[in-house]
Amino acid sequence: MNGTPWAHGRLLGGLGGPRLLFGRMYEDWGVELAAFPPPDARVLCIASAGDTAAALCAAGYDVTAVDLNPVQLAYARRRLAGAQTEEGSAEAVMRLGRATAASLLPAWRQERLREFLTLDEPAQQARRWRAELDTPGLRRLMRLALRPGGALAVALRPSFAGVVPARFDEVLRRRLERTVSTHPNAHNPWLWRLLAGAEPPGTPAPGAAGVRLVEGDVVGVLEQAPRGGYDAVTLSNVLDGPGPEFARRLRAAVRHAVRPGGVVVLRSAREPGPEGPGWAAQDRSVLWGVVRVVRLGGAAPDRRIAP
Repeated sequence: MNGTPWAHGRLLGGLGGPRLLFGRMYEDWGVELAAFPPPDARVLCIASAGDTAAALCAAGYDVTAVDLNPVQLAYARRRLAGAQTEEGSAEAVMRLGRATAASLLPAWRQERLREFLTLDEPAQQARRWRAELDTPGLRRLMRLALRPGGALAVALRPSFAGVVPARFDEVLRRRLERTVSTHPNAHNPWLWRLLAGAEPPGTPAPGAAGVRLVEGDVVGVLEQAPRGGYDAVTLSNVLDGPGPEFARRLRAAVRHAVRPGGVVVLRSAREPGPEGPGWAAQDRSVLWGVVRVVRLGGAAPDRRIAP
């Protein structure tokens, strides 16, 4: 667990033991389904709330899901067995943000917002976003909440606060516009989760009893795996927060555990560098600035698995 702030099991400041961080997942597993080898492949993912593990299992993959937060892992186990969604720390922060926006901005009240979320034509969605939702009032509110010194930066643990882009209000608005301009709202559960705290009508529960759950640091799990034991791994945003030593260990662990020709997926909330956003430009979720899909070579992995 050395070197990763995820070991604390807490996104927010304060004292105490691990807590439930995520009641839902905010990563588009469609990326994995498009990039991974054919089903029956051996894959590893971060357990989190269980959504990605369930989707991969349902598609026919042999799935191992890892989490070093015992509270989060127990929750993933319950959800994969069919339990109802619970609120984690991330959802509590989002709920407060939605309630504040709804109290101050009429277009962000839930009845009007849900009407926007039922649209299924991206050009219409983009027009509505610019005309009705992305208002000066929203911009002021997001500046107060998301700039350095704002409510989110103060609440986050310091090791996570440094991951949030400096002008995250503007960054998030751009990512929201990119998403609604590209993907039909009505079929985008990640947008519903972020803006409404709910799933689109008719979304099934994520139960998948066949997932193998492991408690531990993902680096340690990969280091202890048989050489070439996985065909693909998706590591969510495990590099958001840890330092360079953790990244070095992760590179070596991936080189050991993933077979040559295997696939690695990494996400980051950071803004993209010169290489661009990668798959984040097609990702239906809103939060990611970078999504990298890397195929490993025979001798060493592509260096892009570093953040």
